[in-house]
Parts: sequence; structure tokens; C-alpha cells
Amino acid sequence: MLETFFSSLVGIFEPVTFLTMLVGIAIGFVVGILPGLGGSVSLALMLPFTFYMEPVQAFAFLLGMYVVTATTGDITSVLFGVPGEATSAATVLDGYPLTRQGQAGRALGGALVSSAMGAILGAFVLALSVPIMRPLVLALGPPEFFMLTILGLSFVIALSGRDIVKGLVMAALGFLVSMVGLDPQAGVPRYAFDSLYLWDGINIVALVVGLFGGAELLQLMLSKTSISQRMSADPYAGLGQGVREVFKHWTVVVRSSLIGIGIGIIPGMGGSVSQFIAYGSAQQASKEPEKFGKGSMEGVVAAGANNNAKDSGSLIPTIAFGIPGSVSMAVLLGAFIISGLNPGPEMLNENLDVTFSMVWIMVIANLIAVVVSLLLLRQLVKLSFLKGTWLVPFLLILLSIGAFTANYAWQDVVVMLVAAALGVVCIHWDWPRVPFLLAVVLGATAERYLFLSYSLDGWTWLREPVVLILAVLIVLVIALPYVRRSRDRRRDEAARVAENTEVSR
Repeated sequence: MLETFFSSLVGIFEPVTFLTMLVGIAIGFVVGILPGLGGSVSLALMLPFTFYMEPVQAFAFLLGMYVVTATTGDITSVLFGVPGEATSAATVLDGYPLTRQGQAGRALGGALVSSAMGAILGAFVLALSVPIMRPLVLALGPPEFFMLTILGLSFVIALSGRDIVKGLVMAALGFLVSMVGLDPQAGVPRYAFDSLYLWDGINIVALVVGLFGGAELLQLMLSKTSISQRMSADPYAGLGQGVREVFKHWTVVVRSSLIGIGIGIIPGMGGSVSQFIAYGSAQQASKEPEKFGKGSMEGVVAAGANNNAKDSGSLIPTIAFGIPGSVSMAVLLGAFIISGLNPGPEMLNENLDVTFSMVWIMVIANLIAVVVSLLLLRQLVKLSFLKGTWLVPFLLILLSIGAFTANYAWQDVVVMLVAAALGVVCIHWDWPRVPFLLAVVLGATAERYLFLSYSLDGWTWLREPVVLILAVLIVLVIALPYVRRSRDRRRDEAARVAENTEVSR
């Protein structure tokens, strides 16, 4: 097996294969920067070009393009507050505030290097776990998936900052939005208001682009200033600091990568879910949780590492037994069919070289993308110092394209504008946007798995061991902010008493 592992690396550097991968990387670089196009869209568009390619060449082209979109999607998230990918939304939360503080180089350095580390760790786990993941994933059923979804929702408390009530209200609003569309069980419209467009629900890409990118764009337009408020003498000045902080927070990188891999393995959960769970986990474990959302490098590192590791996770069920871990992997299954490959045992035996080639492609493509991004850092950072009045028209066009290309429906642009208005209101009155988005993303998933759990086992599934373990974790996640807050209150009170005693003396 080791011989196949290393021989597949040699195969990647064959001239035609390597050149094909570079073309894919170049396309992915552009697609990742353009908001809303997405890795799944680019995969679908480029799939016909692989008809006459060898299997390794086809995956070098498609996977090289796909994984790079996740890395470069962080660039617009950090510089403009516009998620290049729906799965880059969490990067906006701390990356964009750092840019506004004149630390775009630091934020980009941290996001890009953590992305590379997440990709390497994810690929390593993929190489080790493919043979053993089939029985493990098949052992999980709807009850376990439902509890994992609720565990993700429990992070809403951590993402709500110090005002838990506001976070819960926004989460409840997100649940309502997630219920718009056809009832998956009864097949009847809910909250559709006689609109055929709403039968498919609210498009998540349009919502993310508007809630984060649109809101920040409106703020920039109203301020009539540049995105970055402080000019740095050298855009590379903060790069070294950002890279060092990635290694300083190596535990965040590892934890976020493992969360990305774990959630990516579960079909239907999605990269957006994974990133916000990793972000919430980083905030709960942080010694400075109050900095999250205001320019925390831990938040940037968590989002960056998770963003790339999840791709390896979603590949595991796709390769092991033909169950796509995400929409993009469902599109990638078409490449398997075109290449004459059958996901499952065949990929672990006769075509093991192709499987290991995928591992190497993910690592090499991400490293190339990170190096190119760092080389272009000076030019990229300069964009954040352009006057807002120059950038707004261009960014508004990008936002509209990003929203429209999700379904090619003009209603998505309307959703984006409404979400942008909601985002401005949230910013102005200090209401958290992340719990709302997280609830929208997870709402339909939780409903589906709850229905399946009850339909199959009634309420007896509540006694399952894995369900009980996850329930304990949920309680701990909910209780931790209260425990930490109570401890901080006692410490502050003790400090005040000690200060008053000192003064009285």
C-alpha cells in the first residue's frame, strides 16, 4: 500500500497531469474570489471537459479546481466582507474587522496558512481512514444525525456573545426562515404566500451574500471611506505575525480540522454547518471569547482550517461507498461515472492509486494556491484602501451576480437585498447575525432527521447510547458559557473587594 501511496505522487507530476491540475487551480482561484459561483457550480460546468481524460487527469483538473475555491474564497471574505463561497461566511466574522483595523495582511496570512494546514491534515486523515470509515458511517442512523445537528445548534449560545436572549431570538427567526418552502413530509407549501419561488425555500447563497457582504457594502457606502481605516506602511508587515499566530493556535487548527472532517463525512450536513460549529467551538475554548466577531485571530484560524479539511471529510463517504458527503461530491460522482470508476470496494482495491492520487491532489493544489495568494498579497491588500465610492459599484455587481447565479432567478437578488437590509439593522442595534444563519442552515436538517427518527423507532431512539452521549455534550455546551460567566463575575467581585480593602488601609 505504501508503494502505491508514493507512486501515485509521482503520477501527479507527469507533465500532462500536472499541467491539467494547474489549469484547474487557475479556474478555481478565479471562481473562489467571485462571490456566489461556488465549487459545485464550477464542478458542474467543467465536468464535460473530462470526457476524454484519464481518471487521474480528470480528478487532478476537477479536484484541483474545487479545493482551491475554498482557499481563495477566504480572500474576498477578509478584504471586503463578501464571502467568496457560502462556506467562507465564518471567515468574514473576524477577518473583515481585522481588515478595517488595517491588518488585512495579518488576517490573510492567518486564513491562508491555516487553510493549507487544514488541507494537509484533512488529506492525511483521508488517506488513513478510507478503509475503516464504511462500517462506522453505516452504523449511524437518523437519531445520531439529528443529535449531531442539535449539537451544532447548541453552539448558538456561544455565538451569541454576552446577550444570550438576542441570540436565541435570532435563532428562532432563522428556524422560521428555514421552514419556508414545501413541507418535506406532507408535501404542502409552508409560508410560501402563493409564490412558486418560495416553494424551494430561501436560497442560502443569496442569504449569506446579502446578510454579510451586502450589509457590509451598505455600511461602506454610507461611511464614504475605504474598507481599511488605518494604512499600513507595508502590506506584508502583518503577514509574519498572522503566520506565527496560526502555529500559536495549533490546537484550534487541529480541532477545527477534525470538526470539518467529522461533519464532512455526514451526508447532507454541509460545509456551512461545519464551519460555524468549528467557529463556535473555538469561541467556547478561547481565553478571550469577547474578541470573537471583533477581530479575533482564533476565529480566522478556526474558519480557515475547517474550510479545507471538510473537503477531505466529504470525500470519504463518496469514495468508500458512493454516498456523496455534499452537493459538490454529488457532482463529482459524475466524474467517477465518466471515468468508468465505481465508488466502493473497487476504489480501495483495484483503483487504490486513483484514491491516493486524490489525496496528493488536495495537498498540492492547496499549497500552490496559498503560495500564489501570498505572492499577490501586496496587490490584494491594496484593494482594501481604495475609496468605498470606487469599490461599491463593482462589489454591488459581484453581489448581484453571486446571488443570481445560485438559481438564475431574479428573486434571489431580492432575497440578497432584504438580507442586506436585515444585516444593517443587526449591525446598527448590535444583534448577532451568526445564530440566525446557523439556524437557517441547520433547521431543515434537524427537521428531516427528527421525522425519520420518529417514523422508524417512535421515541425509543432517545435511549440509544450514542444519542445519550451527544445529549450530555449538548448540555455541557449550553452550560459552559454560564459557568464561565459566573466564574468571571466571582473573580471580578473578588478583585473589587481586594481593591476596596487596599484603599481602606
